[in-house]
Parts: sequence; C-alpha cells; structure tokens
Amino acid sequence: MTEASDNGAMRAVKDCLAGSVGGIAQVFAGQPFDTVKVRLQTQPDVYKGTMDAVRKTLQNDGPSGFYKGTTTPLVGVGLCVSIQFLVMEHMKRTFGRINSTPSGQAPVLTPVQLYAAGATAGIANSVVSGPVEHIRVRLQVQTSGAAAQYKGPGDCIRQIYRSFGLKGIYKGQLPTILRELNGYGMYFLAYEALVQRKMASTGKARSEISSALVCMYGAAAGFAMWLTSYPIDVVKSKLQTDGFAGDKRKYSGSIDCLRKTIQQEGAKGLFRGITPCLLRAAPANAATFIGFEMAIRALG
Repeated sequence: MTEASDNGAMRAVKDCLAGSVGGIAQVFAGQPFDTVKVRLQTQPDVYKGTMDAVRKTLQNDGPSGFYKGTTTPLVGVGLCVSIQFLVMEHMKRTFGRINSTPSGQAPVLTPVQLYAAGATAGIANSVVSGPVEHIRVRLQVQTSGAAAQYKGPGDCIRQIYRSFGLKGIYKGQLPTILRELNGYGMYFLAYEALVQRKMASTGKARSEISSALVCMYGAAAGFAMWLTSYPIDVVKSKLQTDGFAGDKRKYSGSIDCLRKTIQQEGAKGLFRGITPCLLRAAPANAATFIGFEMAIRALG
C-alpha cells in the first residue's frame, strides 16, 4: 500500500469519526424540535399548531416524550453524518484535483461543484437515513402507555420486517432520496461557500475560523436545506407513518400522497410543522458543524 493510500485511508477514518461527533451533537440539540415537527406533519387533526403540539406532548408523555425514538437516531444519525462528511470531503478532494488545486492548498470549488458534492453525499446517506427515519417517526407519533404499538426501536424493526420484509423497512425511500439529494446539495453549498468566502477575504486557514462563525454558517446551512426541501419531507413523513396494507393504508405512493395532501389540506399542508423545523435548524446544524470542525481540528 502506498503512502498516498495510507494517508487517504487515515483521512477517511478521521472524516468518519468527526462526522459521528457532529451527528451525536445534532441529535441531542434537535430531537425535541423534530418530534414536534413530525407530529404536526403526520397528525394534522390532533394538533392545531406548534405550541399545541408541545403542550399535548408534555401532557400525554411528559418531557421524555420529546426524546421518543432517540436511540435510533443516536446510532443512525451518527452513522448518517459520518457518511455525509466522508463523501463530502472525498468529493471536495476529487473536485480539487479536477481544478488542479496545488498540493497543500485548500480546494476552492464552484457553486455547482459544491452542490454536486453535497447531493452525492445526500444520496449515499439516504441508504441509512431512510430506515433510520422511518423507525424514528413511527416511534415519535405514537403515544406512551398500553396503546403504544411498538415497545422500542428493536421491536419496531422486528414487527415491520416480520410482516413486510426489507421493503417495509425502506418505506418512503423515494422521497427520502429526493430530499437528501437536494437538501444536502443546498446544505453543503451554503456552508462551504460561506467558509470559502471567509477564507478568501481574510486569508485565514479553515482551522482559524472562529467557533461563533462556524455555528452561524451551520445554522445558515440548516435553513438552506429545509427552506428548499420541506414539502418533500412532509410527503416522506406521511408515507413513513402510513399503514402498510388494507384500510390502514392511505397513500399508494409519493404522488398520491402529494395529491391528497394538497386536496385535503391545501398547499399549506406541505408546510405543516415548518416552524419547529426552522427553530431546530439553527441549534441542530450549528451543533453538527461545530462538532465536526472541532473534532477534525483535534484529530489533525
């Protein structure tokens, strides 16, 4: 094995480890907001708005209700974010070589290249994020107590796989792929463009950018992702909490779900739950990028 391949493998390991740190930070910062978002998206007849969802969740499930389904994303999101950053950093280096970036110099990518790199990372991520989010949203929307269908993530996976196989685990995968493709294209485009601009205007290295700015750029990336991808996320959540067969199944697919949502709730139905989603975007994605950047700096 050559020295270059050794360095490449070590760089990939560091990207994965740093991504895991960012993913874990994201879950703890964003899970309560995500629970409220998913309940508003999938149960429009139960909750009148954000504060009503917060109040009823506290009333029915207590404070722990906001962290329902956390085990799955804690493991899964750590893996997902590792994949995102691993692929994104690899794509940045690939485009850097295409752009003939001098050795030792940080690659400067065009907006199209940044979007393409992020979109590639999103597609790779969807292989894991699809089933992780499917299990999470099913746990998030059920109430606690005897009426709960699933006892936890493991029980949820077992029940679905036993009855519907791998296809059931990957329910809602098409809108997941579409959301990840555009969402992470915009996500990494926004973050990396801001970082590149700061480096160019100040002459500072990436590691010299302040933590406050990293958090601000991470928050901006979160807004860029969700403001351009939210309707797709609504369709995904509705499909992933829908029944699997018979009378319990409301939607035959993504297009049918989109059509019925607009028909029954109007266009605003595609934006239900966006308030907690945008409230979540700042802390969750600030935590993601500060976790990643700090870990990368520590790992060297």
